[in-house]
Amino acid sequence: MDNTYYETIDKLEKMGVNREYIQGWTGGYLDNPKREEQRVTEAYEVGYEDGTAKVISNAERFKT
Repeated sequence: MDNTYYETIDKLEKMGVNREYIQGWTGGYLDNPKREEQRVTEAYEVGYEDGTAKVISNAERFKT
């Protein structure tokens, strides 16, 4: 695993980003299948899309 993954997770946690966004970002970055429909939140969905694209451009929206 490259350091980008770990550095990004660390950055998101230090920013105080919602855990759902981080979980989505992690899943998208690792190309994991999405959660089942009843467990998907907006933060998770946006995080998943950002993770797939390897960006954190929407993370600010989900600061807690």
